[in-house]
Amino acid sequence: MEKLLEQFSLGLFFWSALIFVGLILLLKKFAWKPILDAINEREEGIKNALLSAENAKKEMQNLQADNQRILQEARMERDAMLKEAREIKEKIVSEAKNEAQVQGQKIIEQAKASIESEKSAAIAELKLQVSSLSLDIAEKLLKDELSNKAAQTKLVEKMLGDAKLN
Repeated sequence: MEKLLEQFSLGLFFWSALIFVGLILLLKKFAWKPILDAINEREEGIKNALLSAENAKKEMQNLQADNQRILQEARMERDAMLKEAREIKEKIVSEAKNEAQVQGQKIIEQAKASIESEKSAAIAELKLQVSSLSLDIAEKLLKDELSNKAAQTKLVEKMLGDAKLN
């Protein structure tokens, strides 16, 4: 450092300082403004990018909120549709049960009526057969009774005796 002070030249110092000041003035006039403009432009671009990112973030939040709302509405609609489907199913099952009961009652009533009519027909047929058999038996008995003269006389007297009593 002492060596530098010993070799110090005022003229060299003056010209070096003058060139340095001139260089600063030239840089200020020609380079400083474009550099500051570029820095300001870059700063503005960064601000715009941050604002755009913030706006995109807000828009994304709005979209997510809308998606959640739409999803919730879809779930509610699905639940309503399932509830309605269950109610329709229960109604159809209930109607089918009622219809089956009504049809069953009709079939039972028809069967009872059919059984009753067949029973009546069977009883009538049985009465007809009994009466036919009774007549056949009576006819055979009368033939046997009336085959001899003494039996005929005895029967007539018995009938006359029964007639007088009445």
